[in-house]
Amino acid sequence: MEYKEFSLGKLRYVIHYPPCFDPSRPNPVLFHLNGAGSRGDNIAYCVDAKSVTLGAEVFPEYPFVTVVPLCSADTWFDLWEHLKELVRFIAAQPYTDRARIYMTGGSMGGYATWQLAMSMPEYFAAIAPVCGGGMYWNARRIVNIPIWAFHGGKDPVVFPEESQKMVDAVNTRGGNAKLTVYPENGHDAWTDTYSNPELYRWLLSHTNQNPPVLSDDYSSPHLYG
Repeated sequence: MEYKEFSLGKLRYVIHYPPCFDPSRPNPVLFHLNGAGSRGDNIAYCVDAKSVTLGAEVFPEYPFVTVVPLCSADTWFDLWEHLKELVRFIAAQPYTDRARIYMTGGSMGGYATWQLAMSMPEYFAAIAPVCGGGMYWNARRIVNIPIWAFHGGKDPVVFPEESQKMVDAVNTRGGNAKLTVYPENGHDAWTDTYSNPELYRWLLSHTNQNPPVLSDDYSSPHLYG
């Protein structure tokens, strides 16, 4: 797959173009958010994103324009507004199918996947957070986004209960979330996940179904401070 490096404000990123890429027509777009081990100034972390390197191997018809930003700070939350601006920028490009924007990420990128979906749910058709977690009390924001989460059953870094809490919170509020746990895996749940061609078929089976008006559960200052 061909790729090019870009920057938007303070955020550097790589775009991987699938063999079938045609800039004159809308293409599905996949955002990939790296984990804490891929922070820094080395853009190679974005070139080697597992959803691209493994996905293209197991899914020969890989159609995603894959956008991989570089986390040059301590966490994604230090670059949060820049990350949101990147989503808005890519969504506005003529090669982007606005109804088929997806997101995935592992570890710190898994946390960012959950949170970015809750921050701007109107953009995403489906998400696949890996060994992450989030603010499960805010799950109503993503009830219209199909979610497939993944976690290692023996993860000593981010406990699998973190993914389970998020999935349960979404489903309790009427959403569509599922969780795959690899019983013997530690923190590395991403290799098995991105080596599974069913993940990419599942993503592509969904288009954006978000309504124009979204709701949440935390409007009461008596309950949430």
